[in-house]
Amino acid sequence: MQILAGVSGAGVITAEYLVVAGGGGGGSGSTIAFGGAGGGAGGYQTGSLVLPVSFTVTIGGGGASAALGGGVSSSGSNSVFSSITSTGGGGGAASPGYTSAGVNGGSGGSGGGGSSAGGSAASGGSGTGGQGNNGGGAVASGGSGNDQGSGGGSSGAGSSGTVTGGGKTGGAGTSSSITGSAVTRATGGNSNSYVGGAAGSAGGANTGNGGGGGAGQGSGNNGAAGGSGVVILAYPTTEPALTTISGGLTYSVSTVSRSGYRVYTFTAGTGTVTV
Repeated sequence: MQILAGVSGAGVITAEYLVVAGGGGGGSGSTIAFGGAGGGAGGYQTGSLVLPVSFTVTIGGGGASAALGGGVSSSGSNSVFSSITSTGGGGGAASPGYTSAGVNGGSGGSGGGGSSAGGSAASGGSGTGGQGNNGGGAVASGGSGNDQGSGGGSSGAGSSGTVTGGGKTGGAGTSSSITGSAVTRATGGNSNSYVGGAAGSAGGANTGNGGGGGAGQGSGNNGAAGGSGVVILAYPTTEPALTTISGGLTYSVSTVSRSGYRVYTFTAGTGTVTV
């Protein structure tokens, strides 16, 4: 990662940023048929920006899973830093059971996976350019058991569904060392198996990961919620600390996790920050 110097003597701070939105919820499986699709990862943006005198920070929550047979799960919520908005991940499609119509995944920062049925394929939701990728599609099963497409990760599209086999892996996330340690975030949720699987795995707090889909055939049918987002700012310790951070934000600040840098990690809420 490029090391950026603050602009001294002018009251101007150039900060690196990472803005990850909430991930989409995973689709529920069917009690009589197939597993649900994975949720899409929250939009992922990183770069550098001269901090305004005052700016807004908002942390997006993860999307909830739809009820059994409930169509498409909820999208994640947007995360915001000043002029940068990352879009919440699209929800994964619930299994439509033995109906003839597949269910397309929801669109967002990355798209949620689609879920197919008897004779009808389904598409993954669309991702947002510069933030994420499309979710995986699901092929028509032709009446046989099948697995659903999974949500797209921030750096790779979700894999497509197939007519047999286990659940499909969500798209890969992206690693950042903005805090001083490499952490991968914004991974697409996995789809789940036709039978014998478990409930979907939750995306995880402050990861922006998509929620996992639920298994079919009565085996832990519920999908899981997407992970909440995060906003991280880092700039040299030669520049002063931020002046005020409103009480609506949950955050931590470190000057040791990354040598020579002041790192602010915002994990919940919304509010105004002044430099």
